[in-house]
Amino acid sequence: MLMYMLKRIGLALLVALTVSIIAYLLLHLSGDPAIALAGEGARQADIEMIRQAYGLDRPIAVQYADWLWNLLQGNFGTSVYFKTDVGGLILDKLGTTLMLGVCALGVALAVSIPLGVLAAIYKNSWIDRLCLAIAVLGQALPNFFFALLLIMLLSISWRLLPVSGSGTWQHFVMPSIALGYYVAPAFMRLIRAGMIEVLGADYIRTARAKGLPVRSVVFKHALRNAIVPVVALAAVQLGYLLGGSVVIETIFALDGLGYLAYQSITFKDYPVMQTIVLLLSVIYVLLTLASDIANAWLDPRIRVS
Repeated sequence: MLMYMLKRIGLALLVALTVSIIAYLLLHLSGDPAIALAGEGARQADIEMIRQAYGLDRPIAVQYADWLWNLLQGNFGTSVYFKTDVGGLILDKLGTTLMLGVCALGVALAVSIPLGVLAAIYKNSWIDRLCLAIAVLGQALPNFFFALLLIMLLSISWRLLPVSGSGTWQHFVMPSIALGYYVAPAFMRLIRAGMIEVLGADYIRTARAKGLPVRSVVFKHALRNAIVPVVALAAVQLGYLLGGSVVIETIFALDGLGYLAYQSITFKDYPVMQTIVLLLSVIYVLLTLASDIANAWLDPRIRVS
């Protein structure tokens, strides 16, 4: 198990390094940062002065190495637009995004587990088809469009929830639903497939033959084993939710990393953009690593694969 963990950690570090290189190159190849920072109509002398001030006149490999070295020392640079330390700025916004990701994951599980169990129990019936249709609708409906529908219904028509902001728990209800419903189908299909397989196992037939209540057979025996893969998938989906929160946070004006990323793109704040992309990528890699280790701990066969 120790050797497996070390191999996965080494691979995770390699992936994180590769992601940092790609993100840095893409941001710099999208256009000359000096021209973007100088603004439209800037003189060539001003552009050259900005290029020298930010070290943009050096080879890009040297710029990347210097940026990575500063990151390892905890120096994330200074925001061009907000005029403050990037590390402190991101730390202030991280809590909101983590809260949104966890709440959205809770919504996804709350929707997918009952639907997956019902679909498995009534396999190939109209209930199964209805559950699958609800899941397919969640994946087919763009989350930004669903978010706008929620605003029209719950905020404008019924006036139950606030439209924007992040001051109270009510502000997280609609963003969590919009973001969580989009990833619920993946959990639902996994739970349905696992429940169908487990319900056909010998020990389930034995439990039924002993006269155990249906609720006990389904939830105590079948669901406990069918939900094991969901635990591993939840870690990966949480990373996806954190990275995919940019649109939802922008729509609801949640003061998190996603909204900060939108602002940094709008104002061409390259130090903030680079750090957010790297941070979300590293979080996703770490959650994937945790998922791999959890799978190996639950199923020893994976360690020798």
